[in-house]
Amino acid sequence: MPASQPYDERLTVPRSWWFMAIGAGVGLALVFVPFGLLPMLGGLVTGGALAMMTVSSYGSARIRVVAGSLVAGKARIPLEALGDALVLDPAEAVAWRSYKADPRAFMLLRSYVPTAVKVEVTDPADPTPYVYLSTRSPQRLAEALGALRTADQAS
Repeated sequence: MPASQPYDERLTVPRSWWFMAIGAGVGLALVFVPFGLLPMLGGLVTGGALAMMTVSSYGSARIRVVAGSLVAGKARIPLEALGDALVLDPAEAVAWRSYKADPRAFMLLRSYVPTAVKVEVTDPADPTPYVYLSTRSPQRLAEALGALRTADQAS
């Protein structure tokens, strides 16, 4: 990967979710069967399109480390405000998104992604204690954050 963008991940949904979206369209089509063929086709197209847009929107979350910042979803956090990154295995990820979770934490959570990274927020002006990021490549994300922090300190 280029040095300007050491990490970029899109948290896409599993394939089975797309089949469920199609099923939602078929379900809506069945509701309109008593009204005739055109309403049924309208229900199929409308229901399927709305369900697919919802699935696509939910699966479009991105995590990037770029230009001295961690960009997670709509959040942009400068690396100076971040501390150490802790790689979480599936069991620890479940713990940190449930009973260990702090309600003040920023969480980009996707339950279908089993692993995560927990990054401390060191900015004293920010009440957020940490950032929890669901990621399929937790080690790569932690290394990218560490590499950029090291490069920032060397400058």
